[in-house]
Amino acid sequence: MEESEAAAKTETVDNKDVKETSETLTNDATGEVSSSVSNSGSVCKTSEETEAKYVRLKLFDKVMQKSLERFIQHASFNRFASTFRPLYKKNPQRMESIHKQFIEELQGAIKDDINRLIEEGQLEFKLNELDKLEKTSKNNPDPVWRPSGIPEQDFCSFLMPYYQKQEAYLRLELKKIQAENAALAQRVQTGRESITQTEHHISTAVEEWKASVTEFERMASSLCPADVFD
Repeated sequence: MEESEAAAKTETVDNKDVKETSETLTNDATGEVSSSVSNSGSVCKTSEETEAKYVRLKLFDKVMQKSLERFIQHASFNRFASTFRPLYKKNPQRMESIHKQFIEELQGAIKDDINRLIEEGQLEFKLNELDKLEKTSKNNPDPVWRPSGIPEQDFCSFLMPYYQKQEAYLRLELKKIQAENAALAQRVQTGRESITQTEHHISTAVEEWKASVTEFERMASSLCPADVFD
């Protein structure tokens, strides 16, 4: 009974600490951002952008670190020992060593997963894009897009520019294909005309050859009449 009450008190304290930390984390990060901005009044524009990027990364790292710390607190030695109480009673020192090794491996695995997510999600690139969007929004006096409340209209306003670009692209490709087909048709027509001329030349040469043979036979018959050899 005492152990359950102690565990309940510990869990209540942990939840309260998590809530307080989540409420104060943003205030701490905002304070750091404001202090860093106030101290960088005499720095050039490039330094300000680098500092903003650094503050964002620092805020993200701090959030991850605090979250990891609170997560590890839930895996405290008391809870670990209460879960494996028979083993703890037999060898408390061994249980402490196992818990320490478990915490180290757990922290390492979580940090590796976070780093992998940062690399796969291209966090640094996204922060740079966020800097560009923030800079562009400051120089753009026009109001940004907001949903109208009509899903059909919002959906069409999002898809229509895409479909218009696709239509323009398809029209351009169609013109290219039509031009290629016209060029191929011209080449085919030129080839057909060349074949027709070649056939005409061949037929003319054959006719001339036949006329020459006929003329040769006529001349041969006139020079050597058949009755001479009789």
